[in-house]
Amino acid sequence: MSIYVGNLSYSVSEEDLTQVFAEYGSVKSVTLPTDRETGRMRGFAFVEMESATDESAAIEALDGAEWMGRDLRVSKARPKGERPANGSRDSFSRSGDSFSRGGRRY
Repeated sequence: MSIYVGNLSYSVSEEDLTQVFAEYGSVKSVTLPTDRETGRMRGFAFVEMESATDESAAIEALDGAEWMGRDLRVSKARPKGERPANGSRDSFSRSGDSFSRGGRRY
């Protein structure tokens, strides 16, 4: 079972997440994606739990909870095929003499 954990502090570690989620069941693994260019954490993680019961308990208890000064967003992770290929922010459009990408003008 896999859980998406968003809005994380950039100082969080795998050990920190393991401790928090272990309160709700057995943690199989924690993945903290990092930015390819900077190596800095991207502000979200994936936590794998041993059972669906453990997963549900963690999601229910931690979604919206404040931790390390941030309100967590915790939900069941969606399989990669169910998400947009490059995220909805990667659509380009031209408006006048500038380009926009995900609402940001260049």
